[in-house]
Amino acid sequence: MILPVVAYGHPVLKKTASAITPDYPDLKEFIVNMWDTMYQSDGVGLAAPQVNRSIRLMVIDGTPFADKYPEAIGFKKVFINADIYKTEGEEYSFNEGCLSFPGIREDIMRKPVIWMKYMDENFHEHDERFEGVAARVIQHEFDHIEGIVFIDHITSLKKMLIHRKLTDISKGNIDVSYKMLFPTIKKGRK
Repeated sequence: MILPVVAYGHPVLKKTASAITPDYPDLKEFIVNMWDTMYQSDGVGLAAPQVNRSIRLMVIDGTPFADKYPEAIGFKKVFINADIYKTEGEEYSFNEGCLSFPGIREDIMRKPVIWMKYMDENFHEHDERFEGVAARVIQHEFDHIEGIVFIDHITSLKKMLIHRKLTDISKGNIDVSYKMLFPTIKKGRK
């Protein structure tokens, strides 16, 4: 099932998400729905808060980056209760977008290497190192489960320059090709 993506301005995007256990209701179905929603929206990652669930769950498929970035080849994972415990390297700029901010792209500075502990969809524990675009996408989605959105990484001046676009997004005054849930509109719309 395709879930509506929560738009900028919705309070769930600013909450720190809660850890879950293997008995989380309908978890397998929810993960399938997240994959379906991400693919239908042409995303490479999706965090549960973006579909109005404040839990520490994110899905990532780096395949769209595979032609330019070898670390993205075969990079498809479910991350549950993730914790980035170390970052390394000199921050670099990369142009990011976000399904919760349709039509907005900004250059965001992030570290090129991360170490992360997480559980997969079967609640097997992992402790892994990621780099390059894989680390970049993970950090973007990880921010969502920490209540951080990508525009929190831009300057106040840049935020002022896109203020009108942000207001339009929060009010649903945008054309978007996927279902969204806007903070000032009660039901999701396409």
